[in-house]
Amino acid sequence: MGFLLVRKPRPRDEKPDLANWMRCFLSQRLSQPAAAAEETANAEGKAAGRREEEEGGGDDADHLVVMVNGLYGSSADWKFAAEQFVKRLPGKVYVHRSQSNYSKLTYDGVDLMGERLAEEVRQVVQRRRNLRKISFVAHSLGGLVTRYAIGKLYEPAMDETSSCDIDKPSDEQNVRDVGKIAGLEPINFITSATPHLGSRLNKQLPFLFGVPLLEKTAAGTAHFIVGRTGKHLFLTDNDDGKPPLLLRMVEDCDDGKFMSALRCFKRRVAYANVTYDHIVGWRTSSLRRQHELPKLKLTANDEKYPHIINVDKGNLEDHRQEGSVEDSLADSYEEVMIRGLTQVAWERVDVCFHKSWLRYNAHNNIQVRIHPINSDGEDVIYHMIDNFVV
Repeated sequence: MGFLLVRKPRPRDEKPDLANWMRCFLSQRLSQPAAAAEETANAEGKAAGRREEEEGGGDDADHLVVMVNGLYGSSADWKFAAEQFVKRLPGKVYVHRSQSNYSKLTYDGVDLMGERLAEEVRQVVQRRRNLRKISFVAHSLGGLVTRYAIGKLYEPAMDETSSCDIDKPSDEQNVRDVGKIAGLEPINFITSATPHLGSRLNKQLPFLFGVPLLEKTAAGTAHFIVGRTGKHLFLTDNDDGKPPLLLRMVEDCDDGKFMSALRCFKRRVAYANVTYDHIVGWRTSSLRRQHELPKLKLTANDEKYPHIINVDKGNLEDHRQEGSVEDSLADSYEEVMIRGLTQVAWERVDVCFHKSWLRYNAHNNIQVRIHPINSDGEDVIYHMIDNFVV
């Protein structure tokens, strides 16, 4: 979501087009029937999955690491991180930088982007028959897209008869699901500066300074700027009378096995900027309520990672709900999402660039989107790699 701060060359020599630029800002992307849109997304995902130019790693590596960019981004955003993963984990990982959602395609909505990503992953797995394990590393909006995609890629270990199963006993919640993602064993699910709770009100979009009028205006107009993605981020979508997509993504339902997919990973990690990220707030990226935000000294605990100021290994919250999401809409949307997502344990890594010369670009620093401009975030990438379960 850092498109407001840094621009870069578009993939495949795409040239700026004034007409397209004005269309993005003055009108919503023309909609098409859901079935046709999904078919188009699958075709685009297949095409991206067949391209090998954005991949790296040993041919014998059996662990696929899929890196996913954010809003108006591209595969180039993860170039530095991908190189470091391959360099520091030689022969152990095969890194694929997603190419199916870039530039204006990221305005199509979390669901269509997720469909593209899911098909792209299927194509990569089909090409590389030696793969046995899979992990995801996603930045900003890419984290939401990845959560949707894994819900589509999830393969249960046994038949599931319920289309919406959120009332599992607490003792079952503590047992890791043994299902697979695209036929592979799921290991790491890592997000950095991802708006897991959306960008709706409550200072979740920091550059609006928490001014209610600005936040309400943004919620009502975001779709004019970033299409269906804006509706999803601000939870203003109402497709066929359904609850907003981000609410549906905190449980298993007909749209996808979203929570079963998350549950089957060995570890889930949320890297979050404590401050200076004007695109994604601390609470939404770290999956915390306001009173759960720790009071931290803005100093590193380990000199090896000067911008990592807190690591919370996380405890599973037993939020057993009495009903489905539809029955819980009387609660705040944010609370519903937190209760849903914390059915599984998350590691939370708090990051702060307050001593960085480019501190106000924290949203891009945390990913090292452009090296060396965002090089202050190198230690964050190294922290990901050093704690990566291979």
